[in-house]
Amino acid sequence: MLKLKKTPLYEKHVSLGARMIEFGGWMMPLQYVGILQEHEAVRQRAGLFDVSHMGEIMIRGRGATEFLQQLITNDISGMREYRVLYSPMCYPDGGTVDDLLVYKFDSERYLLVVNAANIQKDLQWIESQRPHDVEVEDMSEQYAQLALQGPKSQEILQRIVDIPLDSVKFFRFADGVSIAGVSALLSRTGYTGEDGFEIYLPANRALKVWDAIMEVGAQYQIMPAGLGARDTLRLEAALPLYGHELSPDISPLEAGLDRFVKLDKADFIGREALVKQKEDGISRKLVGLEMIDKGIPRQGYEVQVEGRRVGYITSGSFSPTLKKNIALALVDVSYAAEGFHVDVLVRSKALKAEVVKIPFYAKQYKK
Repeated sequence: MLKLKKTPLYEKHVSLGARMIEFGGWMMPLQYVGILQEHEAVRQRAGLFDVSHMGEIMIRGRGATEFLQQLITNDISGMREYRVLYSPMCYPDGGTVDDLLVYKFDSERYLLVVNAANIQKDLQWIESQRPHDVEVEDMSEQYAQLALQGPKSQEILQRIVDIPLDSVKFFRFADGVSIAGVSALLSRTGYTGEDGFEIYLPANRALKVWDAIMEVGAQYQIMPAGLGARDTLRLEAALPLYGHELSPDISPLEAGLDRFVKLDKADFIGREALVKQKEDGISRKLVGLEMIDKGIPRQGYEVQVEGRRVGYITSGSFSPTLKKNIALALVDVSYAAEGFHVDVLVRSKALKAEVVKIPFYAKQYKK
């Protein structure tokens, strides 16, 4: 049996009474006081997440830029230093290896942040494509990662950092920032639909920074937040989760991520298949669903029209912000138009739902 990994903050979570679960090979906090309260804290004030399970892969060398251009679907040719870029990474058939963040230090050094469950798979894939003038290093064990999210994030963090946070714009980062006396990489990024920051720091200093943020955040009623709230927050913002909205069987085009697939750039892995998909037209599409009948749609539930399967739920939950049951679903394009009514099979019962515009919740990023 595979031994589950623990983040540097495992004991802290246990001491806070967190309900721990297995996620991507890690023991992670699902919730502390409750998903609804933690979700609300992030939307209205601030929440602090331990996301140290995420993977960090350093790409170095003279050919780093050209290599990444070929590896990912987005275009980094015009990317400036200390910027962050989101991109899918595809197989030759257009299926998705992973979706990741690219941090650019300079043209010969990039940090890739990948999904926890995909670290080894991604490493093997990247290594298999690597040219001789590029070095690939797994830094995942060395980093801890914290995510401070919510409208009060900047006010809280400003009290313990040595730079003006207004200077760190959306999807940009600063390195060597002192946070509570600990040198860290700080980016204005997140996975909640709210303004916020992600902090990459040495694993052995994670507890010090966690405690410092919680201490200065107390007057703002900050809350520690677990994976449960992270999932409902990202679902409301319609942000994809690998293994749900993206997979080796789901292309970025089917997942509605066209703006991150630059088909007009030079050749990249999967381009030919994605160009064909674009030209032929995708046969299925990711849509938002709002339940009309009472019932919570869950991943894997069948979507039907007149008793015939037309797709399935990729993610679903009660939305704490909207007070409605919502879902993302991959459905045949014939039934993907807004306003279309479908049935979701919940415990063998067909419940009505309506196709709605996504995101469900307007993202509150500080540009």
